[in-house]
Amino acid sequence: MKGAELALILTGVLLNAVAQLLLKAGARSIVGFEFNAGNALAIAGRLVLNAPIIAGLACYAISVVVWILALSRVDVSVAYPMLSIGYVVNAVAAAWLFGEPVGALRIAGIGVIIVGVWLVARS
Repeated sequence: MKGAELALILTGVLLNAVAQLLLKAGARSIVGFEFNAGNALAIAGRLVLNAPIIAGLACYAISVVVWILALSRVDVSVAYPMLSIGYVVNAVAAAWLFGEPVGALRIAGIGVIIVGVWLVARS
């Protein structure tokens, strides 16, 4: 895999990871709403006006364009497993930004993901 191809893949993965983190931040701001049909409009209004959610959706849109560019240059059997890097990024970022726990089993799982991505990238 060439440097430009890897850069496209990593850019797509990181945009996707940032999108998830922004959606989480936005979702945290709507806590306290009871989700039911009676307040669906109020919840929709809060979501539409929520800056982190809008930014997260924008990151998703951009990541799709970047991902299409990556897939035009790299085999999907190599590119798709690289999305797993997003799990690693999100686990670390969620622990740092949101205080989510990262225990021994999660760290072991992250290690397995890193080894798997490394093996796929070398193929």
